[in-house]
Amino acid sequence: MEKITAAITAVGGYVPETVLTNADLEKMVDTTDEWITTRTGIKERHLLREPGKATSDMAVRAIMPMLEKRGIDPEEIDVIVCGTITGDYIFPACANIIGDKIGAKNAWGFDVAAACSGFLFALETGSRLVQSGAYKKVLVCGLDKMSTIIDYTDRNTCIIFGDGGGCVLLEPNYEGFGVVDSILRMDGSGRQYLYQKAGGSMNPPTAETVANREHYVTQEGKAVFKFAVTNMADVSYEIMERNGLTSDDVNWLVPHQANLRIIDATAERMGLSKEKVLVNIDRYGNTTAGTLPLCMYDFEKQFRKGDHLILSTFGGGFTWGSILVKWAYDPR
Repeated sequence: MEKITAAITAVGGYVPETVLTNADLEKMVDTTDEWITTRTGIKERHLLREPGKATSDMAVRAIMPMLEKRGIDPEEIDVIVCGTITGDYIFPACANIIGDKIGAKNAWGFDVAAACSGFLFALETGSRLVQSGAYKKVLVCGLDKMSTIIDYTDRNTCIIFGDGGGCVLLEPNYEGFGVVDSILRMDGSGRQYLYQKAGGSMNPPTAETVANREHYVTQEGKAVFKFAVTNMADVSYEIMERNGLTSDDVNWLVPHQANLRIIDATAERMGLSKEKVLVNIDRYGNTTAGTLPLCMYDFEKQFRKGDHLILSTFGGGFTWGSILVKWAYDPR
């Protein structure tokens, strides 16, 4: 029996129209453009302000053009795996709603909640489903509407996050292209440093939790930075070493877009020049589970068949990991 790998055969992305610049934030909280840019690399972020629109709607706007470009009917989709922490509802899953909105009548699916690592964990899950031989077309999404859980009076968090994300289509490949290897990790003891205090079963919603602003993201920036800068760099180097790759063999680093200093530290650990590091944090900020697919979507035209891509991320909880992908197609 031929070995099946899960190849990325199409990429989609979407960010909302409304832009929140550093200059706008200067009017909202005690901060400056220079302070934000120096510490994060972010210049602006996009926010979904359309009434009645949610994460699933951003997904639809990323998915439909991608499927049309690939020539795939939504009814051909077998599974939808969505990485998100800002689904439209607690339940049903965002993947469920996405399936309905795009007309994927023959698909089943579920959400993966791993904060900024959501897309990476979803990609590993989707690739295993394809590799099993049971599924031919798996849709993997990573999107977040972070503006719904960000406190815009908290200068430590409101400068970082934006809305948006993207998706990829996974299909079977018999030539070794696609997801080659993965290293995924988690450490729940880090949950106290980056989390949403209320809304779950530990602290259900009450008038008191709302009054105390506990439904917004809480972050201890220094602790998160310390963990992220070490673990994201280490796991990215580890997957190179495990697969016998040198910095010359790696064509592209696709890093989570949380902080430019973390991205630079990861590239340095891997011995990569800046030309091989994909960065769009200046335009979008941290879209959480959306950063990796959005980054691939932005730079898709630069990829060539056979290129080695290393996807790397770090997220709240803590979660982190890296995936090695051998790109399956030339620019269309």
